[in-house]
Amino acid sequence: MMFGTFSKLILEEYDEKYDDVIVFSSIITIIIIVVGAAVILNLDRKKKSISSGNGIPGRLGIPFLGETISFLAATKSTKGVYHFVTLRRQRYGKWFKTRILGRTHVFVPSIEGAKMVYSNEFGLFKKELIKSIQDLAGRKSVFVVPKDSHNKIRALLSDTFSMNNVSKFVPKIDHMVSQRLNKMETHGKSFPVLDFTMKLGFDAICDTLLSITDPGLLEQMENDFKAVYNGTLSFPLKIPGTLYYKAVKARQRIIARFKSIIADRRSGKTFSDDFLQSMLQKDSYPIEEKLDDEEIMDNIFTLILSGQSTTATAMMWNVKYLSDNQQVQNILRDEQLQVLRQKPDGALLTYEEVKKMPYGLKVIKETLRMANIVLWFPRVASADCTVDGVEIKKGWYVNVDSTYIHYDPKIHKDPLQFNPSRFDEMQKPYTYMPFSSGPRTCLGLNMAKVIMLVFLHRLTTGYEWSVDDEDPSLLGKGFIPKLRSGFPITLKPLIIN
Repeated sequence: MMFGTFSKLILEEYDEKYDDVIVFSSIITIIIIVVGAAVILNLDRKKKSISSGNGIPGRLGIPFLGETISFLAATKSTKGVYHFVTLRRQRYGKWFKTRILGRTHVFVPSIEGAKMVYSNEFGLFKKELIKSIQDLAGRKSVFVVPKDSHNKIRALLSDTFSMNNVSKFVPKIDHMVSQRLNKMETHGKSFPVLDFTMKLGFDAICDTLLSITDPGLLEQMENDFKAVYNGTLSFPLKIPGTLYYKAVKARQRIIARFKSIIADRRSGKTFSDDFLQSMLQKDSYPIEEKLDDEEIMDNIFTLILSGQSTTATAMMWNVKYLSDNQQVQNILRDEQLQVLRQKPDGALLTYEEVKKMPYGLKVIKETLRMANIVLWFPRVASADCTVDGVEIKKGWYVNVDSTYIHYDPKIHKDPLQFNPSRFDEMQKPYTYMPFSSGPRTCLGLNMAKVIMLVFLHRLTTGYEWSVDDEDPSLLGKGFIPKLRSGFPITLKPLIIN
């Protein structure tokens, strides 16, 4: 049964048209050898819940594999990967440990634990991604580099992504959103919000970073980024036909395009006022005050890969929660109509107008609290330590469980209720962490907020909508919780009395 399940997971990494039996048999043989050895080593142990000397309950299972199969199965479940965490918390309590791909993981469910981890970033705790994500992000990605390089890259990128710099893109994003919503309403057909926002998010990010607007090139790049995304949680087997192999090849094509764009900019063939140009303008700066080409390309790649799906998914959940909470939708629409009435007819939004949307920002914050686009934030202990009274061993993964914290009724009153007004008050540190916390807080935070606010403004001031499929099942693919249906809606013009 175990081998059958594992074989199914491996098979799903292959195209239906790919039938190289020899390659597949080799993979299965390796798996059988590894699992067989683990079983032999584990014959004297019973498969039961354990609580070792350090007091953390949980199940480590057989060496290396542990609960890997159950975890990977959860990533493909319509209940979502967090169901894996929920089941174990029901069995063992708030704190528990598990073993995934040979590494022990402890889920941290408290603000005290979160504070301990985040306040010791780069010291007692470090970020360590799985091999497939490290490979695909690039060796100079801000996700991967060590402390010194991280501090340099982040400092140079932070200014570029400050709200002052992002604000100049508001009219451009507004134009894009307005045109596309109008097109969907004119067609009069149902469409999945997630498909719409994925395309919108990708095009908006590519435009602001690289000024890419050609539909054909955008389509090619989007397909390549989809291939990369699909390979981020795959087994790192560089064998033709596997998701990982396809992802590596797609990344190579993307980087080749970046190199061509950079060459055109430096030669004077093209010029655009965007993120890339702001980096290239520093060519004559001292080395410590600029990014080299590999750093620029790896971090543009990272920003697109991480920003598109998270922002698009958040916008889908925005529409979902507004559809389920008519009173909130009415309050938001009133605020947005007031902004609309104060601007000239047909004029595009400016950043000054975006700043007049405090309730809209609270709607976004509440959406991120409830949807938990990033379910938890993993770090690795660099030494034996204690986190909120719990002993942690060197090398263990310590996962800050922001989802649990966001739904803890002791921290957030009525956590299952969608209530943007809870953000009328300042949230205490480490009680609200949708973008992580500490020195690794999401760099694209400001851009994501602007895109979402512009989208909500145009949606609520121009349209009403009906929901065409309320299936709550999640898309069984990866870590980010997306509705399987994509949340289809039909738009109709808003009639203002």
